[in-house]
Amino acid sequence: MSSCIICGKMTHSFEHPKSHIMFHQCSSCEVIYKDTRHYPIKTQELKTYADHNNSIDDLKYVNYLNNFIDSAVLPFKKEGSLLDFGSGPVPVLSSLLKQIGTFTVDIFDLHYAKKEVYKGKLYDVITSTEVIEHLKNPVETMRMLKSHLKPGGILSIMTLFRPKDNQQFLDWFYIRDVTHLVFYTSHTLKVIAEMIGMECIDTNDYRYAVLQNKSSNQS
Repeated sequence: MSSCIICGKMTHSFEHPKSHIMFHQCSSCEVIYKDTRHYPIKTQELKTYADHNNSIDDLKYVNYLNNFIDSAVLPFKKEGSLLDFGSGPVPVLSSLLKQIGTFTVDIFDLHYAKKEVYKGKLYDVITSTEVIEHLKNPVETMRMLKSHLKPGGILSIMTLFRPKDNQQFLDWFYIRDVTHLVFYTSHTLKVIAEMIGMECIDTNDYRYAVLQNKSSNQS
């Protein structure tokens, strides 16, 4: 047992019968995360990211991101300043957002766009697609992102929510990626939102959630 990295409650642990990876599960906020002994080293991370075939020329991938924009961005903000946090080696999402013509877009990525362009700025929208499952300190990172949102600004998140059934979780393809550390449900994101002064205003309970900054000041 250990304290949950999200809510601090006690977790229970279980081992994958084939990979022998140890996971910790919180029944309060519903998160499941890998034990730190199974975190990849940086060279493993970069190799895995390099193997991802994400291109503006891949119609399937472009449609996938456009669906996210249509579902988790445009219904809430149609214009303004936007930060794509975790833009990846090929910033396809930011290119698609720029094509809309109503957003000014900044990008940041820990490995591929390292300049902290968001410092001293507030945004109407922050997008983070397929990023939070890689975070070692999700609450800390999301609190930082919230501090760069204008009042009423939105944080639009994409991650594949975990199966509620533990046997399905053990068979789930998403946990096979060595860089995936933390696995959420929509409830997990609602808990985080409440912790950091935001509100989950929309989710499809499958792949995305939209959090809104309800604060009048940045904390």
